[in-house]
Amino acid sequence: MIPFKPLLALFAAALISVAAAHATVRTEAGTAESAAGKSETYRLNVPTEKDVATTEIRVVVPAGVAVSRFQVTPGFTRTVTRNADGLVTEVVWKGSVAPMEYVRFFFQATNPAMPGELVWKVYQTYEDGTVVAWDDTDPAKTPASHTTVK
Repeated sequence: MIPFKPLLALFAAALISVAAAHATVRTEAGTAESAAGKSETYRLNVPTEKDVATTEIRVVVPAGVAVSRFQVTPGFTRTVTRNADGLVTEVVWKGSVAPMEYVRFFFQATNPAMPGELVWKVYQTYEDGTVVAWDDTDPAKTPASHTTVK
């Protein structure tokens, strides 16, 4: 029989890993912080949290962020949407991420010149047609990723 305290610790660790298993955008170093005007490599981490595969991931690029290039992600096609100034405003990756797997997409971008907070809205489509909006619509259940630009 497992003593109570180690059992409680295992339960807490399981809850933390589930809570942290959402679509997130971080710097290549894994932080949610970067410098104003800095050229940064970002990574979008998307786990499949359902019993069916993820088939599409769409990210809305925060205003003021200038995406310049992408790392190739085998098995995925990428489409970008640009505004009238030629800046990337949305990126859509299509492919398949099986249950209990995750994918990482890397891209380079330049942060806005002014300090502030970037909100990365991510929309994850599953094989059954459902879409999870990681966009702060319900921050407790589907939080968006935030990057503090200092």
